[in-house]
Amino acid sequence: MFDFIEFSLLDVLDILLVATLLYYIYKLLKGTVAINIVIGIGFIFLIWKITQALKMEMLSGILGYLLSGGVIALIIVFQQEIRKFLLMIGTTNFTNKRSFLKQLKFLQTEINSEIDTDIILDACKKMAKTKTGALIVIERTNNLDFLINSGDTMNAQVNEVLLESIFYKNSPLHDGAIIIRDNYIVATRVVLPISDSAKIPARFGLRHRAGIGISEKTDAVCILVSEETGEISYIKDGSFVLYENFTELNDKLKKDLM
Repeated sequence: MFDFIEFSLLDVLDILLVATLLYYIYKLLKGTVAINIVIGIGFIFLIWKITQALKMEMLSGILGYLLSGGVIALIIVFQQEIRKFLLMIGTTNFTNKRSFLKQLKFLQTEINSEIDTDIILDACKKMAKTKTGALIVIERTNNLDFLINSGDTMNAQVNEVLLESIFYKNSPLHDGAIIIRDNYIVATRVVLPISDSAKIPARFGLRHRAGIGISEKTDAVCILVSEETGEISYIKDGSFVLYENFTELNDKLKKDLM
């Protein structure tokens, strides 16, 4: 009886671990082209299992070799996603209850983002009119403590005047990015990793490359105001979109922060 119970508990633990792994993979691939590749692989895997069950040895053998030999190719294709996944695991603070629950927020329905996107976008509108450059990084599930250490720590609730003051061109805090966590500005003058992607237009400077760089390595999202044109860019998963419709941008931002 004891062995049966022990086996059942281990079985449940195994299922939970697999579910957690699949969830993180889904979070990394959601909204990217890579999700189509995963669907294709899943379809091939299903056909392989069917051919095995029907004892179609030749076809199942070919599919088996295709799946086993494609591991290296998958590592190359999903290099960016794998890097983000390892970074997500490596930066999880398991000794900090709040941080740990944030990583497992899909199991904690009471943990929701309370970031006031309206205030952030209202500040960005005003900065866009005056062509005040700004780079705002909003933390999601990946812990960004490793970036906070590169700047000046702060613990101030997000408000419109404060955001404008930080990025005012004569402010000592305007250089670099700010990080927002749980509706609080937790760091200013943060140094972000620079993307070396060849897809970034030549007219974009270091501010854009920095925003794209951090979105390539983590699941953070960025809102960027161009100092040259006043354009507002929304950056996520290494790609950017220029927005003129603030209602659409606000809806997108709120959806991504859910």
